[in-house]
Amino acid sequence: MDVVSDAISAVHLGHPWSHRLRTSESWCARLDPYDGAGFYVVLKGRCWLLTDSSAPLPLGVGDAVLLPHGTGHVIADFPVDAAAAKKKAVPFEQWLVETESRTQSDSCETEVLCGKYWLDCSRMHPLMAELPEVVHLPSRVGSHLELRAAIDLLAGELDEMRPGSCVALPSLLDLLLVYMIRAWMTEAPSGAWPRVLGDPVVAAALRALHSDPAAPWSNDRLAAEAGVSRPTLARRFTTLVGRPPMAYLTWWRVIRAATLLRDTSDTLATIAGRVGYGSPYALSHAFQREFGTTPGRYRAQAAGRSADAETD
Repeated sequence: MDVVSDAISAVHLGHPWSHRLRTSESWCARLDPYDGAGFYVVLKGRCWLLTDSSAPLPLGVGDAVLLPHGTGHVIADFPVDAAAAKKKAVPFEQWLVETESRTQSDSCETEVLCGKYWLDCSRMHPLMAELPEVVHLPSRVGSHLELRAAIDLLAGELDEMRPGSCVALPSLLDLLLVYMIRAWMTEAPSGAWPRVLGDPVVAAALRALHSDPAAPWSNDRLAAEAGVSRPTLARRFTTLVGRPPMAYLTWWRVIRAATLLRDTSDTLATIAGRVGYGSPYALSHAFQREFGTTPGRYRAQAAGRSADAETD
């Protein structure tokens, strides 16, 4: 896999939730912080988004917003401030029920796609951790065509339940998350990880490590894969990524093991082999050093988090 795919897969839990909101009345709703990421896409009308640490953000038709860290926020049809939010905002779930009970789709003034992704944030890849509190992707002619196409497909699936929708919806939602992160990387070239993946040497080394983390990598072998000398790779990789290549590999192997513990029923011995450890004992020792708990306890705790995400 590639770095972005791995970074998302490492934290993704359960099935994402989505809804198409239509309303003709004034509204102001509050969503408390949660372990996950949320998004909004304005299809009709205009609205404003407010977090505790930002000014009201105006959103127009076609604008997309990703809140990758589950930040609590208020969304409203007017430029809400903290005082107005405290006075007027109702819980999001309550607003959703009230809106559904009284709005006719053919007379709505505001139409918004919204949704949630449940994430395990216990050991987030630095690419995901670097995402800002609010990723605003304004609608501009000719920009982010893949994202726009995904939005159109998702809106169509939410219009009515058609054959295959139960498969199409979660797949389109996962695609939407990928495209929003891609769009942010394009819009934020000064960010650390856009620079990392834009460096041909470091990007080649990361592709190699993520494609086969169980391989017997060494600094010399990785440098050859990237087409540079060992000192050059060490310098560029450490400067951009923040840790030496072999230290990153050790960390990523343990994170990958955690994902397999969470998402599969494989034995610890099988997982150890898949991530490059010679024995379950060696993996367990490295895992406990990174996570502060044993693989068995982590798997039990992760099962509880995944069950919560599936039923929420």
